[in-house]
Amino acid sequence: MAAGNAIGRCPGSAEARERCGIIGICGTQSAAKLAYLGLYSLQHRGQESAGIVVSDGQEIQSKKGLGLLSAAIDPTELTQLPGHMAVGHVRYSTTGSGRVQIIQPLVIEYSRGIVAVAHNGNLTNARALRRSYEENGSIFQTSTDSEVFVHLLADPENAGAPDPLGRALQRVRGAYSLLVLTARQLVAVRDPYGFRPLALGQLDGGYVVASESCAFDLLGAEFVREIEPGEIVTISESGLRTSRFSEQTQRAYCVFEYIYFARPDSVIGGEVVHNVRLRLGAKLAEQWPAEADSVIAIPDSGNSAALGYSRRSAIPLDMGFVRNHYVGRTFITPAEEARISGVNIKLNILRDVVRGKRLVVVDDSIVRGTTSRERIAALREAGAREIHMRISAPPIRHPCFYGIDFQHADELIAASRSVEETCRFIGADSLGYQTIEGLVDALPGSADHYCLACFGGDYPVSPEEGMHKLSLEQRQG
Repeated sequence: MAAGNAIGRCPGSAEARERCGIIGICGTQSAAKLAYLGLYSLQHRGQESAGIVVSDGQEIQSKKGLGLLSAAIDPTELTQLPGHMAVGHVRYSTTGSGRVQIIQPLVIEYSRGIVAVAHNGNLTNARALRRSYEENGSIFQTSTDSEVFVHLLADPENAGAPDPLGRALQRVRGAYSLLVLTARQLVAVRDPYGFRPLALGQLDGGYVVASESCAFDLLGAEFVREIEPGEIVTISESGLRTSRFSEQTQRAYCVFEYIYFARPDSVIGGEVVHNVRLRLGAKLAEQWPAEADSVIAIPDSGNSAALGYSRRSAIPLDMGFVRNHYVGRTFITPAEEARISGVNIKLNILRDVVRGKRLVVVDDSIVRGTTSRERIAALREAGAREIHMRISAPPIRHPCFYGIDFQHADELIAASRSVEETCRFIGADSLGYQTIEGLVDALPGSADHYCLACFGGDYPVSPEEGMHKLSLEQRQG
């Protein structure tokens, strides 16, 4: 079969990584506790660090730490953070490294007071902006692109404008959902293309802003709407007001929110993510049928698509993998890691389910291919007779510069190998990718509202030359 086709028949990876999650609370008591609970719902978006910053209208205080939320912040210490406004952040670094200095929200004091910034996304012109400020004497404290926002706010040319934040944002390019907390107000911003999601809710007469609506459910908040691309929402004791800093009409929503990143119970683009993934699985069954005994998912992001495949194909759905949510590499030494399969750290195979069976295995994506190869080898060892891999995303052939951690083409197996070659590398009997046509047909709204750059190389916002995850940090070296 031709290399360009999205399936390969074979003779006998590292994953896409989460970005960040942000939450803001305004107008309700115990804001720190609510932000903490909200971050639990967003933990899937980042596990490197967590932070909460609170304002009581006069002072700003914070708690931060490395690791999962439960390890980073002791919940008994939240009583030390009184206030009716808070911002929280869970991080997976797409720029900078995982160091204590870059734990967000960043808290900076400048001429107008203290400000806290929580950012989800990736700025494509961060190096140029940073270089400009450094040449004029500004000192940066971190290696993250998020600090650029603080310097833009402190710039006298912006600070003296009628709308300081709106003016500052005119110089920023790339993907960002942003929360800015001052002593007396919370400001939420979404970039003009809408790359990253951001939702608005109401709670006890106050407001909640979060990366995903699933955070509202745990808090008992009511989902109001999604914040629009190019919109600034300002919340204070006087209420909520909105303004626009960009009237751009082109949209570039990240399709990986639907494929992988968002929780299935979140509402994005007016639709529950689970329903989109069901359609993706059904499309796979239509495009790439297989004679098999069972459909199994790679947990958790493959679950909904596997159900969709099973329903459309009438092949029974079974549980081939059990995920261990509580094992982290923090407690595994390098010597131990060398002896432990990368699959077994997070997933364990139900051998009685897979032994002697012809399997359709559904996953969200293949990035480098090494993780898929390990999982298929483990299924073979457990006695699977045939393995037909089906992938919810099309082949990823181009880097992402907007917040997903595959920023080099040489990291991507589909950039250098045909589908047949990838199939042989991972050890499957067949490999079927989602087509781009099938993907956009499963998404809500207009097809031209989505960023598909990682599949086709058409970037809505041009990145800086040489841009990658540690580019800001290496400039400091």
